[in-house]
Amino acid sequence: MARQELVVMVGLQGSGKSRWVTEHLAGTHAVVSKDHWPNARRREARQQRTVAALLAQGASVVVDNTSPSPAERAPLVALAAAAGVPARAVFLDVPLETCRARNEAREGRARVPLVGLYSAAGRLTAPSTAEGFSEVTVVRS
Repeated sequence: MARQELVVMVGLQGSGKSRWVTEHLAGTHAVVSKDHWPNARRREARQQRTVAALLAQGASVVVDNTSPSPAERAPLVALAAAAGVPARAVFLDVPLETCRARNEAREGRARVPLVGLYSAAGRLTAPSTAEGFSEVTVVRS
């Protein structure tokens, strides 16, 4: 049996995070994303509660959000540490223009307003083990 872990996806909208999760982790990890609750107030708090509960149940969890900055990732790393579970980051290092083109091809609510994409790009910092991650995997496409 695989060791329990928390995986934090990091990357811009349109970088391929959800596809990567589907191809590599969906069968072994509970998938948590703020996108699952588009109309909820306090989505961050709800995500924290959900991740904490899943970790407490012994599940491996993958958080599929942009998580662009160390400050946005820190609460997740803290949850993993509190549960005694390693946290691993998977960084989809994809050029902004590629993400923008993929985003433009999306329909309806799946398309992120450009201001959101550029805002995330402005905060995007590659994750590192200095943040408390046991491992950082970089995926380029």
